[in-house]
Amino acid sequence: MTDATTQDQITGPFRAPHNGFQAAPGSIHNDEVASKLGFKGGTVPGSVHMDQFVPILLELYGEAWFETGDISLHFAQATVDKEEVQAMVHPGPQRARLQMFNRAGQQVCVGTASAKAPDTGSEVLRRMSEQTPADPAALRIYADLKVGDTTGDIPMKVSRESYDASLERITERLAIYDEKGVLSPAHVVRLAHMSRPFVLAKSKAPYVGLFGALEVRHLAGPVLADRDYVGRTTMRKITESPRTENAWYDVDIADAASGKHVASVTFMIRAMKASSPLWG
Repeated sequence: MTDATTQDQITGPFRAPHNGFQAAPGSIHNDEVASKLGFKGGTVPGSVHMDQFVPILLELYGEAWFETGDISLHFAQATVDKEEVQAMVHPGPQRARLQMFNRAGQQVCVGTASAKAPDTGSEVLRRMSEQTPADPAALRIYADLKVGDTTGDIPMKVSRESYDASLERITERLAIYDEKGVLSPAHVVRLAHMSRPFVLAKSKAPYVGLFGALEVRHLAGPVLADRDYVGRTTMRKITESPRTENAWYDVDIADAASGKHVASVTFMIRAMKASSPLWG
């Protein structure tokens, strides 16, 4: 399960995540699109990297992590199809510190995980709190988005058939996924990402977006395939950098039958300025 374990570090094996969205037109996962924006090729979704940490997190916290645990990642560098990466976890009393590196030793992402969500000191929540809000006059793609905007009653479901098909490509295939239909963190993100057309409906297309940060919080999990859920979104912050406009928002996920709040996901979506005609 792990390559090396010391008192303060657990290292997993190198894995080669698959970019399953290479054929998507106009997407950052497409080689042609990504290359024009300065990337070395179509990018592997950052959510895919979450799954590589899970075996180590189960060593630390047990399967109860799927019920109440969290994982929070900020992405420093995109990877391409089959690029080998290695997960590294540094256990701690309140939270574990997470890192991932490629074969060249370049850091792909940094983050945190804990047994009890929400963690107010998580990687993504800490970074979001430290960000300076964008001057509205500096925004073009996200100019019409407003902090505090909400959407609701968004139907969400990952079918068992599509989940089983994706498990053929997952970096870490666990028995709990096959036997119980528990969604991996990447697939909880996939579930929550069904809200994107609603929460970013006022953004000004065309543009190319990619994950800058992701946090999955299990609140009353596990989250399951073939289960009907309902999503509600809240825009938390809008920031910008020389290359991107960034939308930070939460997606709260409730069981459709009971109304019970089961999970929450925080997204930071980077809109590439160079991909938008509004930025020339």
